[in-house]
Formats: sequence, structure tokens, C-alpha cells
Amino acid sequence: MLRILIVDDSPVARNLLKEILSSEPDFEVVGEAFNGVDAVSMVQELKPDIVTMDVQMPRMNGYAATREIMTTQPTPIVVVSGSMGQEDVEKSMQSLDAGALTVVGKPPSPASPHFEEQCSVLVSTLRTMAAVKVIRRHRSRDTIEPAHEDFSARVDSLILGIRPRLITIAASTGGPQALRTILETLPRNFPVPIVIVQHISDGFTQGLIDWLNSATTVEVTTAAAGQQLQAGVAYIAPEESHCGVTADGFIVLIDRAPVGGFRPSATVLFESASREFGQTHLAVILTGMGTDGVDGLRSVRQTEGAVIAQDEASSVVYGMPKATIEAGLANAVIPLDEIGPELIRVVTGQPP
Repeated sequence: MLRILIVDDSPVARNLLKEILSSEPDFEVVGEAFNGVDAVSMVQELKPDIVTMDVQMPRMNGYAATREIMTTQPTPIVVVSGSMGQEDVEKSMQSLDAGALTVVGKPPSPASPHFEEQCSVLVSTLRTMAAVKVIRRHRSRDTIEPAHEDFSARVDSLILGIRPRLITIAASTGGPQALRTILETLPRNFPVPIVIVQHISDGFTQGLIDWLNSATTVEVTTAAAGQQLQAGVAYIAPEESHCGVTADGFIVLIDRAPVGGFRPSATVLFESASREFGQTHLAVILTGMGTDGVDGLRSVRQTEGAVIAQDEASSVVYGMPKATIEAGLANAVIPLDEIGPELIRVVTGQPP
């Protein structure tokens, strides 16, 4: 039985969430909190398997509550936001940085034609995220405690000689925080463009971009059809559209069905980049559930591009990187905080 704590200041929202979740035979709502202070206390008392966290609440908002829970009683947290307003989206991104696993939209009224679909997304997300092993955060800058100290990076000979003209990155659960860690390392004059697929709930992409821009010197923007790729710019694939590139350096948006359940799909991006850039393409696969991107990375390796995978210890969810490594597709397996410096080293041709 999956034990859930609902945190939301709206009685209507709490009742709706309770009704939705209680209808699942393997779910049990063990408590309801209407502000962040109560949420922290109830997590310590009830020790739920997972928490649904609202963003805007009295006394203590969702971000502050998430930060406190992750330092005192680490528990999987899913942000459930009912607003796509700038302030709410910003708080959602901050909550991810504080340790929440992912963010989903709050189900609409049962009268809405999208009600069943949104309920399904919420239920499946909670079921999946509850299985994630979360780790404690330190109070100073929310530093993650390392899972182990015996990391040993593996870098093969191919990546040592590559000089990429394009970097692509794919991420899912835990990706927003990982992207920020990487991008804030890069200088404003970073000499190649970056194209990114980040799995995130509809409505949150622009908030993610704004949040990343607040912390980075490289420009982060939404990828748009016909855009010319510019050095030092990171392009994030828009919602509900696959993203690719042309050989002469332009963005293309691809209207086709989801691949492996995802649109945008990392596999589509990797296949496009490998086809057009070949051995001058460097792909990075980050934390996330599932295997999206792995099939595309086969194309990267076949065209003599290179692949960096995030290591297990620094991944929030070791799904996509693990599948990549087990398939023998990673040229380098390194911790998150070393990926940015490694990208700088590779694109500038510095010795390891």
C-alpha cells in the first residue's frame, strides 16, 4: 500500500486529490496538511511514502516545506501545481532544486474533458516517484549528500579527441536541477550551441527556461523552427514537438507521434544530431526514469560521435544513464558536477 500525504491550502483541492487517490486500490491517503509548517510536522509523524506538495500556502510555502523535509525527513515529493503563473512556476522550479522529484499540473474539475487524462498522469507519477530513493540535503545551499565516496570515472579514447560543433542533452526526473548545475558552469562565450530535451509537465517549460536564465551566463531559450544555432546558447525543445537540427545549423521541429511515450523525445534529437553532425556531435544523458534516448545514442556511436552519461551517485533517478551504460554506449561516466568542466575541456581541446 502506497501511503500518501496531501499538502494543499485549498479544501476543495485537497478533497479532489483525496477522492482521486483513494480510488486507487494500492493508495492510502494517510494525512492532509493545509500549510508547509503542518506538512513538515506530519511527514515526521506519519512517515508517508510520498507527498503531494502545493506551491503557494500560508505560513510556509511549498518550496520552504520541501527544503525542510529534505533536510529532516527525506521523502519523495511531487509538486502538484494548479497555476502556470510566473510566481507559481518559479516556486515549482525552486522546489525541484530543494529536492522535489518532479512537478505535475493539478487535475482540473471533473467536468473537464482533460480530467481523466490528468488524473492518470498524477497517479502514474506518484506510483513511479514513490519508488525513488531520495537522499538528505544539507542546510547550506541544499548540498546533496554523496551516495558513496568510491567514484571512479571511465573515459575512453574516443572522447579525448573529439572536437564537437554541437552538444545535445537529454534529461527527465531530476533534470532541471542537473541542467542548472551544468549550465551555470559554462562561460558566456562557450563556443558551441547546446540543444536540450527535458521531460517536464506541460506548461512548465517557459518557467524552467526563466529559472535557468536566472542562474546562468549562457543564454537559455525555447527552440523554434528555423532558428539558427548560436554558440553559447542553450535551446530547450518546446512542449509537444520533437526537435532536430540541420547540417547547416538550424533548428527543425518535427510533427510526429510520441516516441516511447515522449514528445519531445531524446531519441529523435540524438538521431537528428548524429545524422547531421556525425563525429562532431557530443551527446549527454542525464538523470531520469526510463530509457528515452538510448536508441538515439546508438546512432551517435555509429556515426562516431561521443556520449557522456551521468553517474549513479549523482543521479536523482538512475534510469536513462543506467540504460545507456548497460548498452555499452557511454564513452564517459562522470558525476554531475564534473560534466560542465568536462564539456569545457572537450570543446576547447584541453588535455584531460
